[in-house]
Amino acid sequence: MKMLIELLRRRSMPGQRSATNVVFLLGAAGLLVTSYIHFHLWHDEGYRHIPTIGWLFLLQVISGVLIALLILAFRELWTAVIGAGFAASTLVGFLLSVTRGFLGFRDSWFAPFAKEAFGFEVGSILVFALAIVLIVRTSARD
Repeated sequence: MKMLIELLRRRSMPGQRSATNVVFLLGAAGLLVTSYIHFHLWHDEGYRHIPTIGWLFLLQVISGVLIALLILAFRELWTAVIGAGFAASTLVGFLLSVTRGFLGFRDSWFAPFAKEAFGFEVGSILVFALAIVLIVRTSARD
């Protein structure tokens, strides 16, 4: 357990730090873009009036911004895991809503910014996966 906690607190090594910083910056930017898309949908496209889903869109906006700031502030393995998990949970919610419906709401691939949000969420997951690999590989060399 102590080893797991130590690994989660690890940052990249100095030689790899700039590449890892760029990856964290890209991941945080992806979360901010999807947060903005959700805010636009909530504020301008009327999603705020959809029961249950409306407040979840606003919660996604607030959480996404806070998590992006957390990632930028710490840039450690645990923040990459949180970022990937957040992007994945947003993606799962979207995929459920377009395939089966989610909490009484059914969305569409043709909804405003659906494809863009999907792309940025998948991209964020991949970028955070890369950050995790870079940090774990660096830690394994120690």
